[in-house]
Amino acid sequence: MMEDPMGQTTRRDMLLARRLDLVANVSALTAEALRLDQKRAGIEMEVLRLELEIGRSGASAQLVQDLHEAEERAAAVMQEGARCEQRIAAAEADVEDVDRSLAAKVGN
Repeated sequence: MMEDPMGQTTRRDMLLARRLDLVANVSALTAEALRLDQKRAGIEMEVLRLELEIGRSGASAQLVQDLHEAEERAAAVMQEGARCEQRIAAAEADVEDVDRSLAAKVGN
């Protein structure tokens, strides 16, 4: 039995709306990944500054503590970035699924 043309149009419109939402999500996640990259780079600059200061003036307890805290922040941001990249990959896979469904609708 053939699906009525209005049903196909409604299904296609739903898929297009879903795709738009998914692409917006990928865009938001990508922006978050870029923000995390910038944050990580800033922390890495702080780590380098602290290492240089330790090299120049010696390893005071405060400088060593500041360095360890900066390294911990960098590691945390890197983990957050990795989770964000996983979410981007999952969201992109969802877009691909919708694209396949749309292609199947066009093929019918």
